[in-house]
Amino acid sequence: MIEFEYPLAFTLLCLPFAVYWLFPVYKESRSAIQVPFFERLTALSPEKPSETAVKLSRRKVQWLLVIISYLALVAAIAKPMWVGEPIEQKKSAREIMVALDLSGSMSEKDFTDLEGKKHDRLTIAKKVLREFAAQRKHDRLGLILFADSAYIQAPFTEDIGVWQALLDDVELGYAGFQTAFGDAIGLSIAVFEQEESRQRVMILLTDGDDTSSKMPPVKAAEIAEKYGVKIYTIAIGDPSTKGRYKMDLPTLKKVSEVTGGQMFHAMDRQELELAYSTIDKLEQQEFELLSHRPKHSLHHIAFGICLVSNLFAAFIVFGANLRRQRQVKRVIKRREELNNE
Repeated sequence: MIEFEYPLAFTLLCLPFAVYWLFPVYKESRSAIQVPFFERLTALSPEKPSETAVKLSRRKVQWLLVIISYLALVAAIAKPMWVGEPIEQKKSAREIMVALDLSGSMSEKDFTDLEGKKHDRLTIAKKVLREFAAQRKHDRLGLILFADSAYIQAPFTEDIGVWQALLDDVELGYAGFQTAFGDAIGLSIAVFEQEESRQRVMILLTDGDDTSSKMPPVKAAEIAEKYGVKIYTIAIGDPSTKGRYKMDLPTLKKVSEVTGGQMFHAMDRQELELAYSTIDKLEQQEFELLSHRPKHSLHHIAFGICLVSNLFAAFIVFGANLRRQRQVKRVIKRREELNNE
């Protein structure tokens, strides 16, 4: 399919007619007698014909070439474009913000790997998060770390490798040793708003009670619900823990329910993996279809047609001049022969 970038250029097609109408060809008429014996008459007459007495007239093929050349020139100015078939690109509209707890309780070694070895909670959480991220081929992931306060470790990105690398750099003590997941919710709302996200999902992973947030978690969840943020909370560790490492499961459940999400409790790696897979099934992925049609300019072809047409026209004029010169030479030669006789 061909389209023109500057279709108004076709108004130039009226230009030759305007020139012909405004500036007509100068015409001069003279008396003349048409005779069939012009060569004999010129031989006997003292008046000699001049070369300028010959009237030049274009042939039909020359007119055709001139028309083709001008049409091609106007088409080239209009810049024809070849428009290809539509190419659709599927892009996920879902953005997932992962909020990871870095409080001191994440150092507890009560998680076992597949080989039965004991690991701290943070190590297992990072491993499972890496596997979770590897399956998010179309999603945009972000990462918030929180302890005494919350901060952004990774803004939303489609580059899962970069996100995993930033996750690997996470260590205990980065943000203190307390727990402020209420502030983490508030920070995620601000990031979602800044990105103007459509499908907003937050996964909050913690193993303790909120001890240092400036905004209460439930209040932050109510604000999140108004901004369309759905929160899934994952509590990891032993719920019977007392003291400063105790877990506040009712608050985590309330936070998820207020936003239309769900709470999960993971006591081991298998339950943590199950929580992530369940979230993936609950959150149906929405896609945006981005369509574009490739364009390729064809103006050089139009210019080429114009050039070739002009070359042919010039070749015809040059050939006509050669033939005319030969005819004049034959007339002169014939006249000299007659004079010699």
